[in-house]
Amino acid sequence: MTTLLITHPAGLLHAMPIGHPERPDRLRAVERALEDERFAPLIRVEAPLGTLEQVTLCHPEPYVQAILDASPREGFVYLDADTTLSPGTVEAALRGIGGATFAVDEVMTGKARNAFCAMRPPGHHAERERAMGFCFFNSAAIAARHAQKEHGAERVAIVDWDVHHGNGTQDIFWSDPSVLYASVHEMPLYPGTGAPSERGTHGTIVNVALAAGDGSDEFRDAFDIGILPRVMAFRPDLIVVSAGFDAHWRDPLADINLREADFAWATRKLMEIADRHAGGRLVSVLEGGYDLEGLAKSTAAHVGALMGS
Repeated sequence: MTTLLITHPAGLLHAMPIGHPERPDRLRAVERALEDERFAPLIRVEAPLGTLEQVTLCHPEPYVQAILDASPREGFVYLDADTTLSPGTVEAALRGIGGATFAVDEVMTGKARNAFCAMRPPGHHAERERAMGFCFFNSAAIAARHAQKEHGAERVAIVDWDVHHGNGTQDIFWSDPSVLYASVHEMPLYPGTGAPSERGTHGTIVNVALAAGDGSDEFRDAFDIGILPRVMAFRPDLIVVSAGFDAHWRDPLADINLREADFAWATRKLMEIADRHAGGRLVSVLEGGYDLEGLAKSTAAHVGALMGS
């Protein structure tokens, strides 16, 4: 079985104000990196358009409708200082959801071993009823719910290594024992959540904090000690990765000093658990990563690991 790469040109149409770090060039950098000949075996698919029914797996209908109604015909609508709607935002976000759920379909039915969804905007800061942190709809969370609803997955683990804590995913699954949310992230840092004491109603929220200046050794120790045993014990039917690459040493929005090899290592560790408990089923969705070189190299390392190289 193969690795699936899902993307769509609509991801470039989510425009942002000049100087904003979450810009279309991020997706261009990822696409260029994955054009290298070593990625020729990837099965490449354009993301379908996600449905409103899929969005409402994690977000209430009035919230979804409010986002749709706020979408501008031209210019920008500022939902907060960081989170901006442009005329292309809604389609880009829906393609991200469509790509993530299609990836789940292909992986859960054994048509692909694993998948990487290279789309933007990111999603892990989107709470049930609040857009924030560049995010509108939570694609990773929706992918998990879709696996449960459409494929009967009993337990889904979401592992988030974006340098910023995924407050949105935590909010959505705080009281749900069927989804494990495990995050390793820098603290203190935006959005201010993610303390180890935040464990959820059923103890299925796992937060491991890194300090500014930490690097490969601290990250790998945190993953080995804090994240992997919890994912292993959960025995998930599917692993979803919120794959942010802003913990790279080059990234301007944080102070963690990871190298590309760290992301490849973490990927292989999760693949081992997926092989043991989930038939190899793993779906990864792009989150952050704002230095274009660091993002491109880290993505290449991650996807290479997914391919088994």
